[in-house]
Amino acid sequence: MRRPDAPPAPKTGGPAVPDPTPISQALAQHQGLARLGLLMQESQRRMALVAPALPGAMTRFVKPGPIDEDGWTLLAANAAVAAKLRQLQPRLEARLQEQGLQPSRVRIKVQQG
Repeated sequence: MRRPDAPPAPKTGGPAVPDPTPISQALAQHQGLARLGLLMQESQRRMALVAPALPGAMTRFVKPGPIDEDGWTLLAANAAVAAKLRQLQPRLEARLQEQGLQPSRVRIKVQQG
C-alpha cells in the first residue's frame, strides 16, 4: 500500500528524461561553445601540420593544447618530451608560418595529471 505523502509513481511507456543533445549540436547552438569548438578544430589542425616534424615515437606523448591571440600550446606528457619540443620549437613555428597561420608562436607545457 502506498503512503499518502509518497511521490507518484513514474509513468511508464516513455523516457523519463529527454535524449541527450549531441556535442556538435550543443557547440553549434551556443555562441561561446561555438567559438570553443572552432578553437579546438584550429588546435587540431595545427597539430596535424607540426606532427610530421616530430620524431616518430614522440607524437603519442604530445597533445594539442589551447590557442589564443598570443600563440598555441603544445602539451608534453613529461619533462623529457617538453625539453625535446623546446629544441624543435623553431622548426615547429616555421611550419606554422609557412602555412600562413598567425600567431605562429608555440608554447610548450608539461601536461599536469
